[in-house]
Amino acid sequence: MDRNFEENKMVKEISGKEFRDSGMLWLVNTLLHAFGMAVTWNPETDEIKPALVKFRGFAEKNNDEGYKKVTQYMIDNASELIKDCD
Repeated sequence: MDRNFEENKMVKEISGKEFRDSGMLWLVNTLLHAFGMAVTWNPETDEIKPALVKFRGFAEKNNDEGYKKVTQYMIDNASELIKDCD
């Protein structure tokens, strides 16, 4: 994921696919499931929307994949993330 921001910009929009591929959709939904909510992503339209859900949590396989994706995102972006804090 390209973290290069335009000069003097504080926000850079990314696609729903990039959000999902980074593992962040899974991470956000792990918390939201406790409240019966989730963020959904439609790959055909790349639209992200909130939703109410009856299920709670993910299968172990999905959690393993989610942790790996988030960890890889942190590895790939750690130096830029720390710069963003300055």
